[in-house]
Amino acid sequence: MSILSMLQITKRTAIPLSEIELSAVRSQGAGGQNVNKVATAIHLRFDIPASSLSPLYKERLLNLGDSRITKDGIVIIKAQQHRTQDQNKADALDRLKALVKSVTVIPKKRKPTKPSKSAKKKRLDSKAKRSQLKSQRGNLRD
Repeated sequence: MSILSMLQITKRTAIPLSEIELSAVRSQGAGGQNVNKVATAIHLRFDIPASSLSPLYKERLLNLGDSRITKDGIVIIKAQQHRTQDQNKADALDRLKALVKSVTVIPKKRKPTKPSKSAKKKRLDSKAKRSQLKSQRGNLRD
């Protein structure tokens, strides 16, 4: 396959453009008379389970809580920010690339930490000081 027929995600990962369904639709919103005649918005559909991505990427994408991914595992992206179809197509592909690339990064494990002894002491001292200040605000007793 040629380079032009692939959407390069990382150095080793690429999606064939044949797996990505692009269709032109009319844009929403204001735009005058032209908006009713020209289909400049792009509707991108990408089927995750049927794709050639590695099983690890598929699993991570399907577990991602993204509203653009349906229950069936199909990514739906609508690009309509730009005035031309080519710009919207590039925008939709970039957004798909960013979505897939977001699951390639492995999140670091969190190391639980404890506050230091001095931090604990400062916190308790400030609580005691605040408590004493508030107790002095009440009515005086004989």
